[in-house]
Amino acid sequence: MFSTEQSCWFIRKVICWRAAASVAWAVLLLPPITFVFVILSKFSFLHPIQTISECLYLLASASGIFSFILLCGVILIVGFLNLEYYTVIPTIACSKIALLGQLLHPRQFVNSLVHCIMGIIVAWCCAVTIGFRYETLGYPCTQSDGYPQMCLNEYHLILLLAGAFVGFSHSLLGVISNMNYVSFHTVQQYKYLRFKGSLPLVVKCSATQALYSVRNYIVVYLFLGYIPRAWICKTLNLHLDSSVHTLDSIAGLLDLSLLYHLWISATFLLLTWHITLLLFRIFVTEVYSFPVQSSFTEDSHQYLPKVLAEKQPKILKFLALQDLALLSQHSPSRRCEVFSLSQPGGHPHNWNAISKECLSLLTDLTQRLVAYHDTVATNGRAKSLPSGNERKTSSETSVTSGTEDLMSPRPTFVMKTPASVFARSIVGTPQSPLTALFTPDLDSPLASPALRRLTAPVEQCSPWYGTVQSPHIMRRAPKLWSTSTDSQVNGSPTPSPASVPSPKQEPSKPSFLAQFLQNRKEQLPEASSQALFADSQAHIWALEGLSYLVQASFSEDQFGVVQTTLPSILSCMLVLQEAVDRHFKLPHASSKPVRSTSIMGDSTFKTMRFALRATLKTAIYRITTTFGDHLNAVQISAEHRKRLQQFLEYKE
Repeated sequence: MFSTEQSCWFIRKVICWRAAASVAWAVLLLPPITFVFVILSKFSFLHPIQTISECLYLLASASGIFSFILLCGVILIVGFLNLEYYTVIPTIACSKIALLGQLLHPRQFVNSLVHCIMGIIVAWCCAVTIGFRYETLGYPCTQSDGYPQMCLNEYHLILLLAGAFVGFSHSLLGVISNMNYVSFHTVQQYKYLRFKGSLPLVVKCSATQALYSVRNYIVVYLFLGYIPRAWICKTLNLHLDSSVHTLDSIAGLLDLSLLYHLWISATFLLLTWHITLLLFRIFVTEVYSFPVQSSFTEDSHQYLPKVLAEKQPKILKFLALQDLALLSQHSPSRRCEVFSLSQPGGHPHNWNAISKECLSLLTDLTQRLVAYHDTVATNGRAKSLPSGNERKTSSETSVTSGTEDLMSPRPTFVMKTPASVFARSIVGTPQSPLTALFTPDLDSPLASPALRRLTAPVEQCSPWYGTVQSPHIMRRAPKLWSTSTDSQVNGSPTPSPASVPSPKQEPSKPSFLAQFLQNRKEQLPEASSQALFADSQAHIWALEGLSYLVQASFSEDQFGVVQTTLPSILSCMLVLQEAVDRHFKLPHASSKPVRSTSIMGDSTFKTMRFALRATLKTAIYRITTTFGDHLNAVQISAEHRKRLQQFLEYKE
């Protein structure tokens, strides 16, 4: 962890200034966007010149300036929320219950409330800008008896509520689509070129999302519009004009002018927010160059090997790995600093620290993949029965052979035996590791009643108590009476009917609510795979940095510092390659999800596993094509050497 002084130096000196620059550019772009909105909301084909002059007059008026100030305040709040909620590792809900928990989180509740308030402010500015029937909330009207009073302007109200609804929808959609996720582009571009290339997509996303939001809002207002209308009238002492039709009806909502102004206002609201978010992403992910080595001890926490070893903040680690990948490809002078030796002492501290952190990242991913594969392979079930002659048939088993099996040596394989057999053979002892592997989960709603009866403990008064039973002998039903012949054979008196235990009742089926929650808790395979590779951008940069540095060491490493860790690098990459190949053999891992372009959420994390697989294979080929047959002298295991030979022969 960073110390208090060191942990905030990058946030204070770099990230905050970048966020402030993005907000400043968003404010500078607000006047032209507002002008376009005013033109589209007031434009008349019959009087185009008059429309433009009226728009210019409106923007220069006191109400226009006040509205612009409010919009600038909203942009500042949006920029602050972007800085507060952004993340470089997306939060992927692996189940529907997890997604519901994210939506109902108190932090998300505050975020939604703030977006609703900002939506109302922007909608009020739109209403004032459009004017006409949307300008004020109340207007003077006359009752039937001629007494003047203030009546509710429902057109103004419906526009304000539309802003709140769009803001709330935008907040929820941000959680569902990971809109706060900040991704790093593979191709480095200038900020202006990135903004110019992304602007058409932002406009399209804003217009599309506004269209769907207005559609949903119209349906909600049709059924529930009377509730806020009655509350506003009661609170502000406003009346309803009986000569005007209410808007919570099909006839009132089928107003094309109203629908158009709702859509254009929602598009303006979302466009200003999306542009602020786009600028924040562009500025925050800009390349930052870290010094490889420092001559001053007070700045030692700012140079690249030290930054790579730290865990927080994540944006600092990701930018450091990005810088490592870029310097390993395009900066020979900085690569020489990585390969240099310390003075005095002559130790490759820079290379050791960089390679250690990269290998640690790759090893961590390998361990996660192995654990995930084991979990998916078992899927909560016991392993399958041994096949062939390792299994005994029911014809080879008898009551007497059950006792003989106790005296014979145990087989080397593990048999799938019901837990009740072990419970009867060793009464009162804790569960052994062998039995724990095959003990079914009786609390699961998927366990059948027959399995519960089979694994139920035997009563002490039962005739089966104290005897060892073969798993292939079916349990007989309890006898109510026994004949004298049976008692003579068994050598025991005839038990009375009262002493015979009654059959156990079958457990009741889980309730509908329990079954519903259980189904929602089940993980979604595609989402779980995406969550496994959510932070793989860091591993991609680690692979690129290591492979390019190893490739460059063939001609630039004068002291041979890379050769000492080359076996570890090759072994780590080959083990990760094997784990990735096993993962892609799973049914859900090989299918590419469709990227959505109708929302601002970045969906690059959905295909991150494919990028990692390609980068890993390319990294190994980069090393093998550079060193060639020289790799035969590297000390690695026979299995890894066989796998490496496949790359040397271009058979992978």
